[in-house]
Amino acid sequence: MKTTLITGGNSGIGAAIGDLLLARGEKIVSLGLEKPAAENDNLFGYTADLTDPAATAQVAAQIAADHSIDAVVHNAGAILPDLLPDADPNDLLKLAQLHLAAPMALTQAFLPGMTERGFGRILFITSRASMGMPTRSAYSATKAGVHGMMRTWALELAPKGITANVIAPGPVLTENFWGIVPKDGKLQEKIANGVPVRRIGTPKDIANAAGFFLDVNASFITGQVLYVCGGTSLGSQPS
Repeated sequence: MKTTLITGGNSGIGAAIGDLLLARGEKIVSLGLEKPAAENDNLFGYTADLTDPAATAQVAAQIAADHSIDAVVHNAGAILPDLLPDADPNDLLKLAQLHLAAPMALTQAFLPGMTERGFGRILFITSRASMGMPTRSAYSATKAGVHGMMRTWALELAPKGITANVIAPGPVLTENFWGIVPKDGKLQEKIANGVPVRRIGTPKDIANAAGFFLDVNASFITGQVLYVCGGTSLGSQPS
């Protein structure tokens, strides 16, 4: 039975990916600021602040001792929006720890087991904002950095049977989204109308793509960035 670690697995996109894999009969280890509210014999919850390097190292070692991790979904993230004149350089350091250093520490903890078994899946959830977006200096920089790190890992790990890929979502209806955009308000409607498919994505949209990359049969796909964004990565579209 395949076991997948999902950071930020207690809500939003992470929870949707977990639900999809649980429905396949797989085991899920959720790591976030809170444990999942759902209960399932194949669902195991851990908590840690991944912006804290020491806490990250400790929980990585604990999970590696408790479980044989076959796949890792690096989904946990934060936005910390500000226009350039107001941007705090400390936000860049915080998000670099969350989006880059924490995934590296976690993956390092599970890599020996993946290598020994000759199988592994590493999947990052980044953002269409990696291509640039107003108020996203720290967020877009660190998410774009993930793409470079993922491609490096893909090249290093391919001979070991381990793939590394990225899903870069467009706007998705999650608590993170509603933390910036008032729920069901005029701004949400405006954003939806600006998406070529004329709607905002759902966590299930992202989970469906994740299920593809994490499948045992997806062994010939590595080093890729898939924009699950309703067409927003193509630039502005005519109304």
